[in-house]
Amino acid sequence: MDENKRYISPLSTRYASDEMQYIFSNDFKFITWRKLWIALARAEQKLGLTITDGQIAQMEQFRDQINYDVAKQREKETRHDVMSHVYAFGQQCPDAMPIIHLGATSCYVGDNTDIITMREALHVVARKLANVLANLSHFAKEYKAMPCLAYTHLQPAQLTTVGKRATLWMNELLYDLQEVQNRANSLQLLGSKGTTGTQASFVELFEGDTEKIKRLEELIAQEMGFESSVPVSGQTYSRKVDFMVLSALAGIAQSASKFANDVRILANFKEMEEPFEAHQIGSSAMPYKRNPMRCERICALARYVMIDVLNPAFTAATQWFERTLDDSANKRISVAEAFLATDAILNIMMNVTDGLVVYPKVIAQRVMNELPFMATENIMMRAVKKGGNRQELHERLRQHSIAAAKMVKEEGRPNDLIERICQDPLFNLQKEEILSVLDPVAFTGRSAQQVDEFLQGFVAPALAPYKQFLGEKAELSV
Repeated sequence: MDENKRYISPLSTRYASDEMQYIFSNDFKFITWRKLWIALARAEQKLGLTITDGQIAQMEQFRDQINYDVAKQREKETRHDVMSHVYAFGQQCPDAMPIIHLGATSCYVGDNTDIITMREALHVVARKLANVLANLSHFAKEYKAMPCLAYTHLQPAQLTTVGKRATLWMNELLYDLQEVQNRANSLQLLGSKGTTGTQASFVELFEGDTEKIKRLEELIAQEMGFESSVPVSGQTYSRKVDFMVLSALAGIAQSASKFANDVRILANFKEMEEPFEAHQIGSSAMPYKRNPMRCERICALARYVMIDVLNPAFTAATQWFERTLDDSANKRISVAEAFLATDAILNIMMNVTDGLVVYPKVIAQRVMNELPFMATENIMMRAVKKGGNRQELHERLRQHSIAAAKMVKEEGRPNDLIERICQDPLFNLQKEEILSVLDPVAFTGRSAQQVDEFLQGFVAPALAPYKQFLGEKAELSV
């Protein structure tokens, strides 16, 4: 059918990278199945079953050459994907046909491949997270001392710095990186557990030799690059594993959405913007607009990932006894798309954080519009030192602040609080004395030092294992 007449996921055409798409491709999946069949045969041979070097060599020869046409035709007849691929592999390896999949059940290749796939995808996610953190590290260091408004309830509260705010984004992403690493490092293969997890078929094959059955799993795990297999299972690995992995991805989505929403608000304030290309169109109707479309896309995809994590949660909760098959169709979609969407989110974040635009003069103007209100306590203390009465000064400052705020809000005039204080003899302060209090840097606390401490003490060690991968660029499709 013409591809323009069928549904094609935008995760493939617009968002996810080729690298992540390959990990969830048929080639990766079925080549991994064949790797697992070879690992099984090699382990069984080592443990004494009658399997020849020639049979294994023949399997290795055709490992990466999937004869899809044969498998597809066979599946129409058998309605079973695993047995169709056993058959197709056997057609290429006639000498090995009798021992392919020996003693195994479908989940031997299906579930072990799912674990291998998720681990591979988690490594990509971790690498891209590290690149986002590296970009933000450079940004935070550059702007560590630039004062800007800090907000509570989205109302100006005190001052922070542009760099310090970036560390708040980074701190959450650092949690995410640690969680992704933990998930990847803790994954275990299903191993060779059999139809209901009892390994009964291998008891038959190895004539009850428990040590050989245990060793079989160890050999398979080693060949596939894992330290171990799960200690117990039904036919499948616990579907809680999918939930835990997708929870880590949902955590990234939360952090990414928070970052993107902040940038969208800052763009409205005209303090910061995402990169905007020379020929980019912001609006079809309003040529002047510079919409934060990349950050909006981050938020849109993040919402999808955060909701998608419910799929493995319900799947894990509704597995009956040793397994049911109502997990299969759901997890084929939910796990893959969670990774593809997260990959897309990180691609956009790498792009945005690599080119964030800052407008220092706008930031400074907005700071100075609010700083007089924030500086009232400092001004009051200076007036008290010159003999003023604190209670009287406090009341007068309250009156002046209300009047100045009214001028700003109701009449659209500049904040004239400083002029009001200068003209009030109760304060006994010259304008120069008052202006000397209004140094924004003096109101940012330890922001700059906190940036340095965070980058050196926490971010740099976390990024060290990824040093060779940093500097990666992301090209966006649209």
